[in-house]
Amino acid sequence: MLTRTPDRTLTDQLAERFAERIRARLLPAGARLPSVRECARQQGVSPHTVVAAYDKLLAQGLVQAQRQRGFFVRDLGQKMPSAQAEQALAAMDMGAAAPTLQGALGGGARASGSRINATALIRGMFHQPSARPQPGAGVLPMAWLQEARFLPAAVRKLAAGGALDQGSFSYGEPMGDAGLRAALARRLADRQIPAAPQQIITTMGATQALDIVSRALLKAGDPVLVEEPGWSVEFARLDALGMRVLPVPRGPDGPDLEVMARLCELHSPRLFVSVSVLHNPTGYSLSPASAHRILQLAQQHDFYIAEDDTYGHIAPEHATRLSALDGLSRTIYVSGFAKILAPNWRIGYLAAPPHLVERLLDTKLLSTLTTPSLLEKALALCIEQGQLRRHSERIRQALAQARARSVQLALEAGCTFAAEPAGMFGWVDTGVDTDVLAQRMLDEGYLIAPGALFHATRQPCTLMRINFGTTQEPAFWRALRSSL
Repeated sequence: MLTRTPDRTLTDQLAERFAERIRARLLPAGARLPSVRECARQQGVSPHTVVAAYDKLLAQGLVQAQRQRGFFVRDLGQKMPSAQAEQALAAMDMGAAAPTLQGALGGGARASGSRINATALIRGMFHQPSARPQPGAGVLPMAWLQEARFLPAAVRKLAAGGALDQGSFSYGEPMGDAGLRAALARRLADRQIPAAPQQIITTMGATQALDIVSRALLKAGDPVLVEEPGWSVEFARLDALGMRVLPVPRGPDGPDLEVMARLCELHSPRLFVSVSVLHNPTGYSLSPASAHRILQLAQQHDFYIAEDDTYGHIAPEHATRLSALDGLSRTIYVSGFAKILAPNWRIGYLAAPPHLVERLLDTKLLSTLTTPSLLEKALALCIEQGQLRRHSERIRQALAQARARSVQLALEAGCTFAAEPAGMFGWVDTGVDTDVLAQRMLDEGYLIAPGALFHATRQPCTLMRINFGTTQEPAFWRALRSSL
């Protein structure tokens, strides 16, 4: 609740609270602020205080008013209409019920709102509303990751042995450290993915690997199939490159094959971006039957598949992967280590068909030249000594225990699961608009990931993604239940 002080009015405090969230992109473009009455109830202030606060936000160019609908967060990259401020109070619907949120431009995936949605999620990854664990976080608890003390130890060992002098003062190998690529080839062979070291290129994380694939294989205007719900950063990245994003509904066994086939017939896509194993945000994994049909469509319609296996470290080794079935013919395998090791190390890689390697390497060189060889050598050492494997097993065990507890707490709070809980994330149905819920939970010091952020076009949604590792506190679920 807000408290009046001699130097700060309730109006100023409320306006500053919303302004901070808008500038941090925690409230993305197109987000509708709570109605006057709802906000007054939530904050324990009068409706007149809320109107005055919203009017201040309007004067600052942070929101815009829509007649009989309320106030919406403005796209900070667009110029505000000059007449907007004059219409503010006249446009406000004083009697509106608790609102829902929608995209600033709801007409398609190419709308600028998709980029803002992803920005909100990315900024949320770095924003800590309080010292509490954050349910919307995309990484595991720091205490879990700090168990990987073998990483800095490997760096010290290599530096003491002269590795610092051998390669760190030059650009290093364009494709990445040869030792790491050899170790990765052996790991991929364990997953039945036939990738020689010369087919592997290291990158600055899996996100850059996906970016390299897109830039190397696509041109502006090309249609790209993506799974929905899915990782909104990928939607936004493709949109920023000028691609036509074609969402395909994702179900328990994989993408909706009828929708996918129809989109292939209509649009002749050039690429399909997929998370086959422990899909984000649902936790679904691809079935063998769906995998075979996807590969048939790729062959029939002549498109490549970028398979993002970011969560492979916490998945069963026998899980169905397109790259294993396809033998890296039409598939490009992408993975990284941010989810189970230090996210800031930014070590990822891709494994590609031989005829694409040179094109992908050229794209890497144009963007980053090379990647840090000392960190890559350290990771290779940890893989060879079995430390990464043992650490992954500990993470899987901790995650299994956390998942069981989170599911119990979620059900007790009145939530249900829209997908069978698996992996790192849970896809939870709250029964209320989670964009509105996110604003309420920020007041309690918790950052959640509303379901609308995982769609190519922003629409009201009752779902949210939770991180099983950061939803262990009963206090969060009590706050959530009181906010429903």
